[in-house]
Amino acid sequence: MKMNIKSNSTLFKSTILLVLLILFCPTGHAQTTLISEMDQLKWEKVMPGIWKASVGSMGLNPMDYANSPKTDAINELGDAPFPFAQEASRSLLTSNRASVRLPLDESEQIYGLGLEFEGINRRSEVYSLKVDHYGDIKGQTHAPVPFYISNKGYGVLINSAQRVKIHVGVSNRKDSNLPERIDRTTGKNWAARPLSDAVEASVEGGGMEIFVFSGETTLEIVQRYNLFFGGGIIPPKWGLGFWHRMHTQSRDKDILKEIEDFEANNFPLDVIGLEPGWQSFAYPCSFDWDKTRFPDPKNFVQTLDKKGIKVNLWENPYVAPVSTMYNDISPYTGSHTVWLGEVPDYTIPEAQKVLLNHHQKHHLDIGVSGYKFDEVDGYDVWLWPDHATFPSGNDAVEIRQLYGMMMMDMFDRHFKEQNQRTYNLIRSAYIGASNHNFVLYSDYYDHKGYVTALANSSLSGLLWTPEIRSADSAEEWIRRFQSVSFSPLMMLNAWYSSKKPWSFPEVTDMVRNTIELRMKLLPYLYTAFYEYNQKGIPPFRAMVLETGYDSQEKLEGSELDDAKNPYAEQKRLEVTDQYMMGPSILVAPVFTGQKERKVVLPIGNWFNFYNGEYAGNGETITIKTKLEEIPLFVKDGGIIPMLTTVDKNDSDQTLEVRHYGTKENTYLLYNDDGISYDYERDKYSLTELKSSKNTKGELTGSFNSLKENNYSYSNIVWRWMTMQH
Repeated sequence: MKMNIKSNSTLFKSTILLVLLILFCPTGHAQTTLISEMDQLKWEKVMPGIWKASVGSMGLNPMDYANSPKTDAINELGDAPFPFAQEASRSLLTSNRASVRLPLDESEQIYGLGLEFEGINRRSEVYSLKVDHYGDIKGQTHAPVPFYISNKGYGVLINSAQRVKIHVGVSNRKDSNLPERIDRTTGKNWAARPLSDAVEASVEGGGMEIFVFSGETTLEIVQRYNLFFGGGIIPPKWGLGFWHRMHTQSRDKDILKEIEDFEANNFPLDVIGLEPGWQSFAYPCSFDWDKTRFPDPKNFVQTLDKKGIKVNLWENPYVAPVSTMYNDISPYTGSHTVWLGEVPDYTIPEAQKVLLNHHQKHHLDIGVSGYKFDEVDGYDVWLWPDHATFPSGNDAVEIRQLYGMMMMDMFDRHFKEQNQRTYNLIRSAYIGASNHNFVLYSDYYDHKGYVTALANSSLSGLLWTPEIRSADSAEEWIRRFQSVSFSPLMMLNAWYSSKKPWSFPEVTDMVRNTIELRMKLLPYLYTAFYEYNQKGIPPFRAMVLETGYDSQEKLEGSELDDAKNPYAEQKRLEVTDQYMMGPSILVAPVFTGQKERKVVLPIGNWFNFYNGEYAGNGETITIKTKLEEIPLFVKDGGIIPMLTTVDKNDSDQTLEVRHYGTKENTYLLYNDDGISYDYERDKYSLTELKSSKNTKGELTGSFNSLKENNYSYSNIVWRWMTMQH
């Protein structure tokens, strides 16, 4: 009997050892999935130049908070072939993760992946795409959109409400096309990040959808992506004017005095922003007016409206128990609080109804124009944890990724139902944001990073404002004002600084002139937003979307040095400090201390905006900076319609049409009422501006109303900025 027990014990131990060897042996089949054993993605063509594949199943779908495709506009772009070998696209679904592997050429450059403050090119990096306050982790931003663009003529969207982790040409499978192995000790050109032949993306659990957008140019890819989500927006005209946000504790009397000061200093003002103190309780929020600071909010808002000034209210989404809507919304809130305020589950229609009804009654009915939704991004120490629960049963991670999109979609639909356009601020966005009337902002404040973000945002269907809050010098003040004046939303956010546009007297005239220049460019900028809406072309866009642009990108620091550079890491030198505004203007902001700066001009003749002088062609130029000017350059044939004054009744005044260079060109000038959605019901004007050469080879200008109504410009004067020979 004892002998049998011992024998059985030995057999049992041997069996266990054999199982462990099979499971954990490095060559054991159970340990490795080869590329050939991964599932091949099955692509379905959904629209011209757009394909879709699926892996597993998803929970919340980000596309539920986006708008429907602009089918006709996508069809007008024409078809395009599938951009890479379909058999090279693979997927793997395990018990806890879904992943995809898409091919990548050795010379391919990758752009996009949402809002980032550093660099344009995403090659050889890993991004953890998490909606959060900006941080040191790549991909941890206010708008980590999982959409990338290749310079080889395609874009890829990973559609998932889970956090996407993406390896962009870094991390090599052992059965992939590996580069040459180099000994680090004795060899040359050893790389800590060996070149990979794929982009690999994954999400925890569930699954994902993969969309491929094909096109002849990088701009066409972005257009197709934007149009797939309904195109861009056309803001109300007041939204493109000057915004001024008051100190958080300002009272109604303080604001009325501030407006008088704007008038006395001859500064235009279109929007007043009220920060947390307008509410009876903030952090969390009551969403109710503070009766001490604003005893008669209706009279206050309507007084400003008579002056042509809109009111924008700051909020965060977390509900204080003292709110008059608390009892109604509390049944629809999650398990955890934020700043001790309850978190509404806006995947539930009843929760949306409570919020919108409250805002309609207390804000919109008295004339409030829109909102600034703060704190919908992070940090983890503030927001709900991943294990939080919500009454809908939806996953807390997915709700966090989409919370900003829920807010945008909800309020956009509500405003549109009233045929009222709005323009708002938010600190969180995701897939399909282009057709929402919101601009991103941040607590981040590096000027150069702001400009990089402005360019990057255009690659992911986002709008971004490099707001100004304060400055250490008059030079910094004017330089920041110049950047913000050439952005989607021109705003001084003085919520804590109490600064005014005239706070640095030595540059006050320069600041005023800069703001007025932006406002005179309204016809040009408004038309650019129309092109955004109709064709998906970003009104502000990165230079990599401009035909003929050479990024001048270089790598440095590749030499291995055990003390200074032990992993032979390279630093990518990129041009991120210039961008395009509309079809023809190149903007090159100047930063504090710069006496000169380089500008990379795309192929074709370019001219100085201010005097029409020739600047260069397909080259990098160095210019001397002027404190009073932000450098602007116009491409050959550029037609720039401008107002002659900053009067808000734009269609009643003389329109100056500037032409630069010697090329003939045609420009379609758009206009509408500037406040409603009547343009979707065919109530708008289109005027053809045409420059052509006569029999003597001299340029002449003409205009023709293609669609005429009350918004047509009636008095147009041409101005030839470049000397004619």
